[in-house]
Amino acid sequence: MGESGVNLVLCTAPASHADALAEALLAEGLVACVNQIGPVRSRYRWQGAIEAAEEVLLVIKTSSERIAELERRVVALHPYQVPEFLVFPAVSGLPAYLAWVRDSCAGPGRGGP
Repeated sequence: MGESGVNLVLCTAPASHADALAEALLAEGLVACVNQIGPVRSRYRWQGAIEAAEEVLLVIKTSSERIAELERRVVALHPYQVPEFLVFPAVSGLPAYLAWVRDSCAGPGRGGP
């Protein structure tokens, strides 16, 4: 299995910001799809203390070519000082779906499921 040109990005956000973040990334053509899962309860270490937060998990589908720009926009738009931004390559998938993701990320207003 080779590189599909598609990536999944995991990003958590407060519920109050998740919709706006997803909408901005879609409107800018950086992503093909954002699944919002949650609420999820996150427990993590931050600045020497154990913290807890209720968040939404964003599962973002984008093309490999848009990862760097997507990362910059998430950092700029996200309310956290250090947002979660984890990238996983889609090794394989339904060819038509992978093509839709790549085409959708080629520019605003393109593609559709």
